[in-house]
Amino acid sequence: MSEAVAAAPKSRTGRTPHGRRKVRSAIAVAALELFAEQGFEATTVDQIAESAGVGRRTFFRYFRSKEDVVFPGHDERLAEVVELLESSDAAADPLLVLGEAAEFVLGMYLEEPEVSLKRSELTRQVSSLRDKEIASIDRYQRVFARYLRARFADQPDAELHAAVAAAAVVAAHNHVLRQWLRSGGELDARATLRHATDQVAEALAGQWPTGQADRSEQDGQEVVVAAVRTSASSAVVLKQIQEALRDIER
Repeated sequence: MSEAVAAAPKSRTGRTPHGRRKVRSAIAVAALELFAEQGFEATTVDQIAESAGVGRRTFFRYFRSKEDVVFPGHDERLAEVVELLESSDAAADPLLVLGEAAEFVLGMYLEEPEVSLKRSELTRQVSSLRDKEIASIDRYQRVFARYLRARFADQPDAELHAAVAAAAVVAAHNHVLRQWLRSGGELDARATLRHATDQVAEALAGQWPTGQADRSEQDGQEVVVAAVRTSASSAVVLKQIQEALRDIER
């Protein structure tokens, strides 16, 4: 064969969606290992890139900073969740749709178990990263609530029920995620989440507005809803939600 005939060029890993996820995951794993070995503050971007076997420019193609490397894929997944909700069947049970969206978010953790388990350990140690994680969870909750407000815009108490249901679904997701992390990735998280979101739907059954006048308007009072992140179990959260809704209906 003539020397002039060059070998076929090798495809670059990062040229396909799967390849990009593989590179991003490799960088994240390398970073998390370094954070565990020498501390978050002491680790530099150059060290992460070298450990992952990529260049500095490649690192910044995937992440804006070393803080972002701890939470790979959240921006993309949030955009996909918005698309999933906006394209959902308008006749579908909204809580069922939210359950599917929550499972979609959970999939981000399950697809990269090594990254998820290492990140969980790190966020327990670094408060700034824990705050960033809480902020990312809040973004999903706001997207869920916005979807529900649109679905129930023509009914009384839409704001209230949207906020309560969104918070309940997110609480169920977070509870299952914590169980999965504690199990070392062994728990069947998808089945457990489906059971948890079924419990949410059962707890809220019959609580949606039925066309009666808004009680807050009748009483001349305002209802304030606060959604917070909690370590309480989903059963405790759901019980509190049910009690709050019963109080409002009295």
